[in-house]
Order: sequence, then C-alpha cells, then structure tokens
Amino acid sequence: MAYRKIFSIAAVSMLLALPAMLASCSGEKGGHAAPPPEKTRSLIRFVASEYSTETKPILEKLVKEFELKNPLIDIELQVANWDILDGLYTTMISQNQPPDLLNTNVYAHFAKDGLLNDLNDILSPELRNKLYPNLMSMDQIEGHQYAIPYVASIRNLYYNRDIFEKAGIAQPPSTWSELKADALKIKKSGGAYGFGVDLTDNETQAYLSYFFFGAGGGWIRDGKWIINCPENVEGLTYLKALFDAGLTDPEPTVTTRDEKQRILGDGKLGMMISGDYFSSVVPKEFPDLRWGMGEIPVKDGSAPISFGVQDVLVSFKTDHTDKEALSTFLDFLYDDPSYLDMIRREGFLPVNSQVGSDMAAEDDDMKASLLALTRAKFYPVQDVAWQAVMDYARKLGDAVLYDNLAPKAALDELQHFAEKRSKQ
Repeated sequence: MAYRKIFSIAAVSMLLALPAMLASCSGEKGGHAAPPPEKTRSLIRFVASEYSTETKPILEKLVKEFELKNPLIDIELQVANWDILDGLYTTMISQNQPPDLLNTNVYAHFAKDGLLNDLNDILSPELRNKLYPNLMSMDQIEGHQYAIPYVASIRNLYYNRDIFEKAGIAQPPSTWSELKADALKIKKSGGAYGFGVDLTDNETQAYLSYFFFGAGGGWIRDGKWIINCPENVEGLTYLKALFDAGLTDPEPTVTTRDEKQRILGDGKLGMMISGDYFSSVVPKEFPDLRWGMGEIPVKDGSAPISFGVQDVLVSFKTDHTDKEALSTFLDFLYDDPSYLDMIRREGFLPVNSQVGSDMAAEDDDMKASLLALTRAKFYPVQDVAWQAVMDYARKLGDAVLYDNLAPKAALDELQHFAEKRSKQ
C-alpha cells in the first residue's frame, strides 16, 4: 500500500508539472501563448476637386486599386465641384471632422490657425525627390511643408482659327492694342464675340492677374500688397474699356470658364485665356474645332509674361491621423503610371518631375509649358490673407462692369481690405 501511494503521488506530480514543462520547452511564459498584436484599420478622408467629368472615375478607380493592395487602409473619397468645394470642407472643419487630405488652391490661413500637418513628417523621401522644387518652395512657410503641389497649369490665349480667318486675323494678338483691334474685327465680321472674360467666382482673381501682371503690376511686392498700384489700375481700366466697347462676351460675371470654352468650341467666341487643359477637354467635345494658342497679351512695350497656377494637397490634423497610412497613399497617388494617366486625361501639367521628363521628351508643347512653369508668376498663396482677398475680389466684377465703380476706387477698396486682413 505504501508503495502504491508513493507511486500515485509521484505520477500526479508529474502530470501537474507537464504543462509547465511543455511551456518551458516552447518558450511560453505562464503557460499561455501571447496572441499576435492586431493591426488596426486606418481611415483617410480625401476631398478632391472636380476638374472635369473624368475626375471622379479616375479617382474612384485609383482608390479601389489602392484598397485592394492595402486592405487595412480605408479611403473615404468625396469629389466636389469647385463651386461647392469651399462649403463642403468648411462644414467638415466646423464639425471637427476635417478631411485628412484636401485638394485645394489655398493653404496659408489653415496653417496660421494650426490646422495642418507638416508634410515633412509624412512624405517619403522618394516622393519628395519627385516633386518640382520651385513648386514645393511655394508651399512652405518658415520651413514647414504645409502643402504639396498636385497639378499645375500655364495660362495662354486660345482662339478659334475659323473665326480668326473669317475676320482676317493672321496670328493671335500679343499686345493690348492688338487684342482690342482683333476683337473689333471679330465683332464686325459677325456671328461671334471677340474676347471672353471670366469674372465669375472661380476666375476673377485669374483675369485680374492677367491684366495686373500684363501691365507690370501684381499682387504683392517686397512683402506688401500693391493691389491699387498704377499698373494694376491701368490693367483693370483697359479690361473695363473692352467690355464697355462691346468687344468681350456679354456676360463676364455669369458664364464660367468652362462655359466660355464651349461657346468658343461652338464657333460663337473668338478667343479667351485658359489653361493647358483646354487642349485636352475642348477638342473632345468639339472634335471638328480648329484651334490655336498664343501668349497672354500684355501692355504695349511690356515684356511677355508666363502665368502659372498650381493646385495643392493639404493634410488636416484629425483625431485619427495615421501618418504612415497617409505616406503610403500619397506614394500611390503620385505613382508614375497612374499619375501620368490622370495628367493626360485631365490635361494638366505634371508636378512629378519624372512624369514631366517623359512627357516633355514626347511633346514639344509640353516641354515649352514646363519650361514656362519654371519662370511663371503665381498667386501669393503663402500670404495668410490670400483666401479672404480672393473672396472679396469676387464681389468687384459686377460693381466695376455694371455699377459704375471706377477701377481705381475698386482696387483702393480691395487694397484696404487686404492690408486690414493681413494685420488680423
């Protein structure tokens, strides 16, 4: 009996010790395997501006492909027309749910309010090295990369060759006197308006820029607003004189740039200033259109100008910001093949230098536009008051053209507003 009892006790002890021995052999602690850490899902709210009917399908396809390759990153995409874009993201910000990525044309006032991520902490070295340095520098404030370029354009004069030939115009005007004379010839030849002017909400600042810079003026000089300088007054006075003489389209503050492009394509407008996208978008809708391109006309005796526009991406600070996920998505968004496809279909200039080099090697017009981009004048996007100045300028079109507000008085008003806003 004693022997059996001793054996039983020993056997039980060995059985009780077995799990601990097995755990020791397998390297487990406490006898339980530690479960692998679960990877959390990341959310990126991406609000993009709608450039054409191509924009939404392009981005939806890109997002779908990205999510298949990155199943733990969800992209919540919204594509909004420029007319409602400001209202959309403003509402999101007011509800404390700002977009993780926003495609826009302003950023400085967001940075001033501390709303933006510094993209220096997000961009991969590979992507940073792809983006044109001169554009990147415009998106920096005190060393912080608050925005990065997304697409760019160079503005030029586009014209309907059939209308020009009917009016006896051999080449596009390059000076203000030629522009006025050619618009008059088109008017007299009948059936079309001379020069398209867009003073609607989205392009007022553009047309002001064409005639400010074309007269030797601008928006800011040596860090100070120069909106009411004599050159700018001369430029706006000239533009109003064209309208008063009936040499422009009849509704500059009503019909948008896109609508004017269609009017030109339909043979009822002789010429207008637009971006590189004209050559991709308009011929698709009007395949029989014979069109040409020239420089932005400038004041007689002035040097030619290049005027560029860049749209940017900004990243707002959110309660779920995942910088690694954002970096991964940005790399995918600017990836050479997909970015090249987007640029070609939308008709923009690339900001990806590798894509730019490939396109320039195939197309002399692209090569010339990219060269012009390196010396172009731009909006003062680094000034925190620029968004407010743009908004205020939109009110001046009707006042100058229809309410008899003198160009000097209008620009004095805008200058006062800009100075006051910059001090706030």
